[in-house]
Amino acid sequence: MPVEITLQPEDNIRLANLCGALDENLKQIEDALDVGIARRGANFRFSGEQGNTRLAAQLVENYYERAGKPISLEEIQLGLVELDRLAPDQVTTPMPSLMTRRQDLHGRTPRQVSYLQQIQDFDITFGIGPAGTGKTYLAVASAIDAMTRDRVKRIVLIRPAVEAGERLGFLPGDLAQKVDPYLRPLYDALYDLAGYDSVNKMFERGAIEVAPLAYMRGRTLNQSFIILDEAQNTTPEQMKMFLTRIGFGTKAVITGDVTQIDLGRGQKSGLVEAQKVLNDVRGIAFTQFLSEDVVRHPLVQKIINAYERYDSDRHAQPNAGNPGADKD
Repeated sequence: MPVEITLQPEDNIRLANLCGALDENLKQIEDALDVGIARRGANFRFSGEQGNTRLAAQLVENYYERAGKPISLEEIQLGLVELDRLAPDQVTTPMPSLMTRRQDLHGRTPRQVSYLQQIQDFDITFGIGPAGTGKTYLAVASAIDAMTRDRVKRIVLIRPAVEAGERLGFLPGDLAQKVDPYLRPLYDALYDLAGYDSVNKMFERGAIEVAPLAYMRGRTLNQSFIILDEAQNTTPEQMKMFLTRIGFGTKAVITGDVTQIDLGRGQKSGLVEAQKVLNDVRGIAFTQFLSEDVVRHPLVQKIINAYERYDSDRHAQPNAGNPGADKD
């Protein structure tokens, strides 16, 4: 059954800000919720599945209240992700506050809220799940927050230097230049959360350090906030070595996606093993993110779900369509 609403008070400027150029914001809502939206002035008519039409109407009404300035496509996409996920009866943990340049930063799904709370409450936190769930971005935000509040003296960003299915050859430059390509997602998050100039100053005074995982051996890191990203590409020995580098006053966040392991054939993932070994260790927290926690373009969640269905069907029918395949 169609849903109809009339936005009040009618304001052509606010309506233009809400709808976006060429109604791109409305088209985004239509695609994400599989609804049709017809508009005449301030009158909106939503057609489609009843639950989705109500959600679409709710989203339009919410953003009209904030349409005193243009509503960006990114804001619409974030609203679609957040919509109906943080209802009061769904949230069981308090909403942690973070001191970063992004004043609107907060957990947008129940698991993200829980993840942020675990980072604050535990010395070692694992964030495991698919791309786009915010596990790395929220870890960097928590690190900036801890630095701003003087809870740590430095931020240490670590990644295993494993190529994602490509052979890049020998990279030129010094250590920092060689490691930079692997740490680029962490840099992007830092610049977004703290600002380019502020981050560069922290690098200059040694408050932020980047290093490949191999350079952690033999060190003890005190009063630090350590982030090990792409941890699915560590070996069990590397993971154990990393976890034993943690000193007094230090927090560590380990992030990874066990469906994107780029280790050589036959090598075990240290992240996969850590889940089994450390699951019952007191003082260590695990957050398992799902596709519904994806906070990117709404299509990303659909892509992840499609691959999960494909992999599930493929494993249910071994060697389907390839009778001569090796059974190992």
